[in-house]
Amino acid sequence: MFSEFSTEEFAPEDRFDSWVELGARSLTPTFVRSPEEADFRATMRTLVLDELVVSALTFPSVQVSRPAKLIRRSDPEAYQVNLVLDGTARIGQADREAVLGGSEFTLYDTSRPLSARRSCPPGGSVLLVQVPRTRLPVPANLVSDLTAVPFSGRGGIGAAFARWLVDLTGRADEFTADDVPALASVTVDLLAATLAIPVRAERALTPESRRRALRMTIDEYVERHLAERALTPAAVAAAHHISLRGLQQLFAADGTSPADWIRRRRLERCRRDLGDPLLAGIPVHRVAARWGLVDPAHFSRNFRRAYGVTPAEYRAEAASRVSPRALREPTR
Repeated sequence: MFSEFSTEEFAPEDRFDSWVELGARSLTPTFVRSPEEADFRATMRTLVLDELVVSALTFPSVQVSRPAKLIRRSDPEAYQVNLVLDGTARIGQADREAVLGGSEFTLYDTSRPLSARRSCPPGGSVLLVQVPRTRLPVPANLVSDLTAVPFSGRGGIGAAFARWLVDLTGRADEFTADDVPALASVTVDLLAATLAIPVRAERALTPESRRRALRMTIDEYVERHLAERALTPAAVAAAHHISLRGLQQLFAADGTSPADWIRRRRLERCRRDLGDPLLAGIPVHRVAARWGLVDPAHFSRNFRRAYGVTPAEYRAEAASRVSPRALREPTR
């Protein structure tokens, strides 16, 4: 039920490997790197509550990744909560990244690829909770929208959850087997209550507010991925768990389409780069390719249709200090 581990039980050259092996055995397999690998000093206090695992960890700065091949090898099909007590952490999943400081936490899914970076002085502490997906009374489709989202442990229900975890791990050696069901139930209930706050807020939105919020989220996603040739309406729809038809209807309400929006945003990035004197040495076709437009002739036609001049003409006018305002705005 309760166990303690310290890498100082091993020779300095074996400490890092012992830590990675422990994490794979007691939680999930991950790839780990650290600037302190030569003498990795870390501890773990673990409390097992039926299917839940609650751990207090101290360790130096690390980089962690859990790619698909590790997930295929071993997956507990669980959610993990990472509560930072000191230092900072960046945890990324599903095209989101939570940047965490002290008393902040986030949730992630062990069945989806993960990347994380932890920066802290030696002995920096985090608390980790692993909860089977079947134990969390929140629909999986709602939880999927909350992974890699930061939560505050400084106030409200988030603070109650964070304080509970601190007290739970601090007193881990005092509990008996008879305490386990109640401790597990309280842990799950507090986590579910914390996650329910953004879910209730989202449900309280009017349909139009919800539509605008989704459109803003999708626009931000498109901006981050414009340079990727794989960015298509189908890929955007899949990333946001909606149908392609639903995505098309969302954009149609604003008088456009997903494909047209992606094309216009790429053209705008190209126009900006073509007007940048620092990029004057890059051929036009390479500027286009940087933003996912790999057919030079098609790019040139679309650029002229949008801005009234060819890419080469636009670059020449920009170089001769012709004001961009002399060019007409893109047509809709």
